[in-house]
Amino acid sequence: MMLPLLVIFYLLMILPQQRKQKRWQQMINELKTGDRVTTQGGIRGSIISVKDDAVHLRVAPDNLRLEVTKSAIVSLARDEESKKTDK
Repeated sequence: MMLPLLVIFYLLMILPQQRKQKRWQQMINELKTGDRVTTQGGIRGSIISVKDDAVHLRVAPDNLRLEVTKSAIVSLARDEESKKTDK
């Protein structure tokens, strides 16, 4: 009885979390200058430069320059969204 519960728990909880973590880590490793990102705090900006553990963002409308850790980046904006905000 206990073994099937453990298998179900693994398949429904642990495995999807591991996949999500792997996709996020791959996204972080592939960041480059010019990418538009969103941070955990909801700040959206364009990457100016990439360091080992941090990135510099340019944030509109005043072109503020912020340094945030890579771990604070939640998502990478798609090209379609970038084109909409540039117009």
